[in-house]
Amino acid sequence: MGVQAVTPVLNVTSIGASFAWFEALGWQRGFSWNQGGMIGEGPNAAGANEHGEAGFGSVCSGKATIFLCCGGQGSRGTIMPRFPGDDATDGVWMTWWMDSPADVDRLHSIAKEKGMIVTYPPTDEPWGVREFHLRHPDGHMFRASAGLGNE
Repeated sequence: MGVQAVTPVLNVTSIGASFAWFEALGWQRGFSWNQGGMIGEGPNAAGANEHGEAGFGSVCSGKATIFLCCGGQGSRGTIMPRFPGDDATDGVWMTWWMDSPADVDRLHSIAKEKGMIVTYPPTDEPWGVREFHLRHPDGHMFRASAGLGNE
């Protein structure tokens, strides 16, 4: 018996707004659902329909999937970092593994260009990765990382 994959679930305030945030970083919509049933898959996944806002959905990048739950399944982050690299934040933390340090830098540039909250700049860490920290509007933290040997 072995685990085939892990899919985190993020508590968000809006599926549609989260779709837009992730899409700005190159992710794609996976699916969306509300009390009326499935309201779309892939690029047609909608943040709302005649039955109201989506209550659940997903975003995908490569083999990675993140579920989004509006107002449930965990908590949102409410504590803002006091200084770059501050670990005293709540919400879910996870690492996105990129192909190369150059991809980390490209994603950082996109995030800054889009006015997103970067709490820690791209840094070559002593444990052999280059990473930066990115905060989702609902307080979840992402470490965009790549091994320093992945040039």
